[in-house]
Amino acid sequence: MSPLKKLTAIFFILSCGIIAGVNAIAAETDSILLYTPFTKISVPPGESIDYTIDVINNGTELEKLDLSVTNLPRGWNYTLKSGAWNVRQVAVLPGEKKSLSLRVEVPFQVNKGNYRIYLVAGEGHTLPLTVNISEQGTYRTEFTTRQANMEGHAGSSFNYSADLQNRTAEAQTYALRGEVPRGWTITFRANGKQVTSVDVEANSTVNVTIEIKPAEQVEEGTYAIPVRAVSGSSSGELKLEAVITGTYRIELSTPSGLLSSDIVAGRGKKIDLVVKNTGTSILSDVQLTHAAPANWEVTFEPKKIESILAGRQENVTVTISADKKAIPGDYVTNLEARTPETSSKASFRMSVKTPMLWGWIGVLIIAAGIAAIWYLFRKYGRR
Repeated sequence: MSPLKKLTAIFFILSCGIIAGVNAIAAETDSILLYTPFTKISVPPGESIDYTIDVINNGTELEKLDLSVTNLPRGWNYTLKSGAWNVRQVAVLPGEKKSLSLRVEVPFQVNKGNYRIYLVAGEGHTLPLTVNISEQGTYRTEFTTRQANMEGHAGSSFNYSADLQNRTAEAQTYALRGEVPRGWTITFRANGKQVTSVDVEANSTVNVTIEIKPAEQVEEGTYAIPVRAVSGSSSGELKLEAVITGTYRIELSTPSGLLSSDIVAGRGKKIDLVVKNTGTSILSDVQLTHAAPANWEVTFEPKKIESILAGRQENVTVTISADKKAIPGDYVTNLEARTPETSSKASFRMSVKTPMLWGWIGVLIIAAGIAAIWYLFRKYGRR
């Protein structure tokens, strides 16, 4: 064999040996496979991510692998379990696999963005996992509502629906407080009950209903109402607004203010009434009603008033008819002017008198009696 052929043969043998060694190393490296179906997950701050990871042994020998998670950002935590046990090493027989549970806990205070972490098994076996933080994180309490501004008249109740979110790592007990103007009332409800405080678990939200009632004599305007949820370590504030469009007040009386009169049994009497709008909003559909003694009749003219402008008044005539069998005395008839928003009552004291005819009849009877006595006295008195 020539020297050239010998050199070529030696080079070929060495090349085959190098390739075989590389393949052997590659085969050894590829014998362990780490697998999870979801390698990029998006979550908000404060969430926990649960991975199911399979450690697969494609080799021909038993593999004992130390386990760890690397490149974990500061403040993040993880647990690696198999069943109920925390594990740090796993042994996998040839051709088999072991399943692990990896929980990654994301803190509340974290920046928005992508984070790459690695599950490492043994030497050189890694599983890259990407966690996408969907929003900028905080470590605080959030008190929010979709509708912070409401409008209504003075007799309205303003009901706000708010969400109290505990974005801290511990359960919190929040005291609920609201600053309302003098004469106003504020009520909090959670889970269908009236409350003054509410318990919220970590990373949980509780819906709170806030009911606000204005004072009776409130003026028109916009009122700011700060509401706070306060715990020992955190608090949230909500700024509500109530817009009072006007007040609804009505007054029923007579032009002179006198609420008494005389009436004859069996007869009717007309009384002039004044219905005043003493509020700041228009009154619509004013109904006139009554409550009278038995067998008495009450009629209004007009029967109802379509509307009364603020500061204006309307005149109404009421006819009250007494029972013809009513005996002399005082009787009370209650009259009312009512709208859906407000009402006013007036109590009339009616004094029933005997008809004049019966008075004259009585006088005649008495006179007849006196005449009869005089006649008898004249006729028989001298005997």
